[in-house]
Amino acid sequence: MKTIANLLTSLLIAFWVIAIAIVAVQNAEPVSLRFLSYQSIQIPFGLLLAFSAGIGIISMALLIPVWGLSGSVRGNSVSDDDPEFFTDEY
Repeated sequence: MKTIANLLTSLLIAFWVIAIAIVAVQNAEPVSLRFLSYQSIQIPFGLLLAFSAGIGIISMALLIPVWGLSGSVRGNSVSDDDPEFFTDEY
């Protein structure tokens, strides 16, 4: 079952990488970002899109373990009413 999940994850990531590459090739004109009073240098839209996707992937890879740690501290209390799945009764 884990191999199917890995395959689907790989296919999904490959699809998004291909979609980003197609959009990047078709939109090669330079753009600049504006935030409040700040403005960036002009860079191609495809490069901006690739950097944004990379930053998103890296930040999610770093945040998922943090979310897992916070959920295990406060959300995994076992009460007496919960069934025990992995018991060694024969």
